[in-house]
Amino acid sequence: MDASTEELRDAHDVLSQWYAENLVGALESMPVERTMLDLFAELTLTVGVEVADVGCGTGRLLPYLAGRGLSPCGVDLSPGMVEVARREHPGFEYEVADLRELPFGDASLAGVVCWYSLIFLAPDARVRAFAELARVVRPGGYLVAAFKHGDGTGHRNGPGSRVGSLGVDFDRYWLSAREMADRFTAAGFALVFQGSTPPEEPEPAYGYMLVRKTGSTNA
Repeated sequence: MDASTEELRDAHDVLSQWYAENLVGALESMPVERTMLDLFAELTLTVGVEVADVGCGTGRLLPYLAGRGLSPCGVDLSPGMVEVARREHPGFEYEVADLRELPFGDASLAGVVCWYSLIFLAPDARVRAFAELARVVRPGGYLVAAFKHGDGTGHRNGPGSRVGSLGVDFDRYWLSAREMADRFTAAGFALVFQGSTPPEEPEPAYGYMLVRKTGSTNA
């Protein structure tokens, strides 16, 4: 594990309890995010039920996905996040893993959720990460991503952030919708839908993208 990945993992171990306390019920007040997840679920159910929340954090999305008929599991880089997820949302499978080396077989999933998990990809990690996502989704399956708009350069999460008091530092990379779409296309996905919300200082605009894995759906 490289130093930046180790730093990200350790920081989110520290953040895990903060996330558990501060994101409770957040989805209930975010109709755009619920709508994106609902569209993802409806389309994915035409392919299958097996989905993974990659970068699941505290597991807060899994009950919502299950409530829409899917069979979700969670993957996160942080052992601390996975520990909290197992405690807060039991009844689901969780595993510690890197986005660039997912614990799933080729074409084994009907869909993948990447909810603000791609914002941690450094430039040299992006090709491998997007290719790995494409590897695990079967042809005809879907992937939905939430991200933050930017130019792809790094933003240090330091003392000025809302979690700065916890003493954690790590890099975030806000990608443009164009780069997101181009990387999904290069990895073997076709764009189905994209949208965004207006920026609210100090945060950038939030983006949402739904893509479909290309290729034959024949067994």
